[in-house]
Amino acid sequence: MASVIHPKARIIAEAGPIVIGKGNLIEEQALIINAPSDNITPDTEDPEPKPMIIGTNNVLEVGCHSQAMKMGDNNIIELKAYVGRNGILTSGCLTGACCNLDTFKVIPENMVIYGADCLRRVQAERPQPRTLQLDFLMKILPNYHHLKKTMKGSSAPVKN
Repeated sequence: MASVIHPKARIIAEAGPIVIGKGNLIEEQALIINAPSDNITPDTEDPEPKPMIIGTNNVLEVGCHSQAMKMGDNNIIELKAYVGRNGILTSGCLTGACCNLDTFKVIPENMVIYGADCLRRVQAERPQPRTLQLDFLMKILPNYHHLKKTMKGSSAPVKN
C-alpha cells in the first residue's frame, strides 16, 4: 500500500534524506523536517548526513510538526502536536493534539501522550492502522489533484 501525502504537507530534507515507509498518511499542513542539529556550528565541516526514518502505517495529522529522526510503525501524531529531533517514537505511540514532545528519550511502545501537561500512559492495545481512510483517499485524490509517481529504482518524482 502506498503512502498518501496531502498537497499542502511539507517534507524538508536539509540535514539528510527522509525515508518514508508504506501506508503512511501525512495530512495537510503537516511538517516533517530533517534539520541540522542546533549544536553544530556553521563553520565546522559538514557532518555525515543522518537519514530520518519513518516506518509504516503512521498518521501525521493536520498541522503537526515532526523532527523525530526515527519513528516506528503505527504511530499517530495528532493535530498541531510537535515531536522534537531528539525523541524516538517506537511503535503504536499516540502523541495527542497540541502536545509538545521534546525529549531525549525513547518513547516506549503503545505510549499515549495527552493533555495540556503532556501526561503519559500505556494503552492496552496498539492503534489500528487507518486503512479505510487511506483507501478512500487513494481513490478520491486522483480526481482532484495531479499525482506524481516515482519510477522503480529512482527517488525522483516523474510527472504524468
